[in-house]
Amino acid sequence: MTAVRQSTDERAALPSLPSVYRSRATVELKEFFRQRESVVFTVMLPVLLLVVFGAVLDYDLGGGVTFTQYFLAGIVAAGILGASLQNMAISIATERSDGTLKGLVGTPMPRSAFFVGKVVQVLAVTVLIIGVLLLIGVVFYDVDLPSGSDWLTFAWVTVLGSAACTLLGISLSSLAKNGRSASATVTPVALVLQFISGVFFQFSQIPTWMQTVASLFPLKWMAQGLRSVFLPDALAADEPAGSWELGRVALVLGIWCVVGLVLCVRTFRWQDRGSR
Repeated sequence: MTAVRQSTDERAALPSLPSVYRSRATVELKEFFRQRESVVFTVMLPVLLLVVFGAVLDYDLGGGVTFTQYFLAGIVAAGILGASLQNMAISIATERSDGTLKGLVGTPMPRSAFFVGKVVQVLAVTVLIIGVLLLIGVVFYDVDLPSGSDWLTFAWVTVLGSAACTLLGISLSSLAKNGRSASATVTPVALVLQFISGVFFQFSQIPTWMQTVASLFPLKWMAQGLRSVFLPDALAADEPAGSWELGRVALVLGIWCVVGLVLCVRTFRWQDRGSR
C-alpha cells in the first residue's frame, strides 16, 4: 500500500506537458542566442545582404519601384530559409553528433518536447529576422510596407514556408555524416536555391531551365508569395505565369509541409549512423 501511494505521489509530482514544452522552448532559445556564430550567420547575414545589395543596386525597375523593394521580398524569404532549414539541419546534426540527442532520449522528457522547442526557436528567430529586415528597409531605403489584406498574405506565406522549411531541415539533418559536415552539406544547397529562386536577381532574368528547377522547391514559391505583398500588381506580369499564383503558392508550400513531415518520420535519427 505504501509503495502504491509512493508511486502515485511520484506521478503527481511530474510536471505537466505544457510546462515541459515551455521549459524546452526556453532552453532552445537560450542555447541559440548564446552561440554567437549561429546568431551572426542566421540573423545578421540577411541584414548584411540587405544593406550591401540595397546600397549597391539601388536602381529603378520601372513604375517607381526600386530594386531594394524587390530584393526585400527575396531576402525575407532567404531569412526564413536560414532560420528554419539551415538552422535546423546544422544544429540538430551537431546535437546528434555530440551526444545531446542521445542524452535527451534517456531522460523522462517526452520526445515531442524536443521538436516543440525547435519549432518555437524557429518562430522566434524568424520573427526577429523579419522585424529587423523590415525596419532597415523602411528607415534606410524608404521601402513601402504591405497594407490591408496584404499582411494576411504575408502571414500565411511566412507560416507555411517556415513550416515546410523547418520540416525539411529536420529531415536533412540526417543526411550529414556528423555535426562537422552538416554546414558543408546544407549551406551549398541553400545558396544555390537562393541564386535560382529570385532572391539576388529578378526571377524573370534567370534562365528558363533554372526557373523550372527552382519551381520544384519551396524557396521560389515563398519569394513569389512575398513579392505579391511588396510589389504593385503591375509587376505580376513579369512572373512566369503572368500572375502571383497565390493559390499555387499555398498548394506547393502545403505539399512540401506534408513531404517534409513524411521525411522526418522516416529518416530522423537520435544517434549518428554507426553509433550504438
